Amino acid sequence: MKREILIKFGNKVRKERAKLGLSQEGLAAKAGVHRTYIGMIERAEKNITLQNIEKVAKALGLKLPDFFSDF
Repeated sequence: MKREILIKFGNKVRKERAKLGLSQEGLAAKAGVHRTYIGMIERAEKNITLQNIEKVAKALGLKLPDFFSDF
């Protein structure tokens, strides 16, 4: 179960990033995180913190409830 939520989250980040035409590096810059961190999130290798979830959602132009609506 733990891994499943990380996979869903990573897929959502990748999908929303692609919609905006952003590279992983571009999203990282907008979110204020390291470029490799985005790749690790998308590959479900990182258990992202709430603070970083908020940063990524904002960088993607999404509100937190909207971000999780597909789950």
